[in-house]
Amino acid sequence: MSPLNRPVYLDCAASTPPEPEVLEVVQRYLEVDFGNASSRAHGWGLEAKRAVETARQQVARVARAAPDEVHFTSGATESNNLVVFGLLENARSRGLDHVITTAIEHKAVLEPVLALQDRGFRVTVIPPDRSGRIEVDRLEAELSEKTFLVSVMHANNETGRVQPIEEIAGLLADHPCFLHVDAAQSFGRLPIPSRVDLISLSGHKIHAPKGVGALVARKRGFQRPPLTPLFFGGGHERGLRPGTLPVPLIAGLGKAAELCERDGEPRRESCTLYRRVLLEELQALAPRVNGEGAEFLPHILNVSIDGIDAEAMILALRSQVAISSGSACTSARYQASHVLRAMDLDESSVTGATRWSWCHLTIQPDWEGIRERILRLIR
Repeated sequence: MSPLNRPVYLDCAASTPPEPEVLEVVQRYLEVDFGNASSRAHGWGLEAKRAVETARQQVARVARAAPDEVHFTSGATESNNLVVFGLLENARSRGLDHVITTAIEHKAVLEPVLALQDRGFRVTVIPPDRSGRIEVDRLEAELSEKTFLVSVMHANNETGRVQPIEEIAGLLADHPCFLHVDAAQSFGRLPIPSRVDLISLSGHKIHAPKGVGALVARKRGFQRPPLTPLFFGGGHERGLRPGTLPVPLIAGLGKAAELCERDGEPRRESCTLYRRVLLEELQALAPRVNGEGAEFLPHILNVSIDGIDAEAMILALRSQVAISSGSACTSARYQASHVLRAMDLDESSVTGATRWSWCHLTIQPDWEGIRERILRLIR
């Protein structure tokens, strides 16, 4: 059990615990420097503006982008929608009507992209192989001169499987389409190739508060991606995202990005060790790892154990650990994972899959007690 006599939190792929240094920054801009970043006639407003621009630089460094390419949003879902719908006007003006994405995307990409079909656009959804990896050859076969957007997540939020973004970026080197990456799980953990035009991220995946994220829109040469806003009123964020900036949240996101850069290697080592221990402790139960491959994020593990339903497992372990059955946006409905179904796994693997995810702050649970509870389910 955790120090507060609560289950050990193993759902960091859904949301991470806040870093103490991030909390300090957020608290400062809530209590002390609480001004509006658009109020430039006094010190409070100027300090708020300075905090926002500092955060923009901090996020830009991690994204390998220029500060003026970082646009703050409420999170990756909004950023994804801004990409998908923000490019439509330009696509229509050029006579382009084709979008490529994958069957393992987060619903924050899949649902907006599929909605384009009702607007007359063609959508190609590429399935993964059984390891959860998108094959670049299949993407290449679907690419056409009418394709204006390719959207592929960097690393899957349910399995942790890393996608071949470097290869996809190479494939598209001479193609004019825009390459978008949902980097909610990978931002601050993996480098993102320079050919990627648009990057979505969420603060609460990297130990910052919920409700803040960013869209990084990299320029090609001196030209910005031709995005149009989803809503209007004020011209904030270079006209792409109107509304008063949530300075405490943005400052927290910036600090979290800075810590990703500063502490990235020890965090990765800690998560890799935790994964090793977890697999060793569960080894006697013969878990099947869903999405195992050459490249994976070290803080996510998706496993199935023969004869055990995911919901039964979660309920049996709820006093020991907090785990999930997949994406936090869909797990509350107890629906079978669209990601695992797309991987063409057998039914028992799909219905029995649980996601365990942790971070450098995660403590070890009572593994003996966990094994005993799982064995009772099998008996």
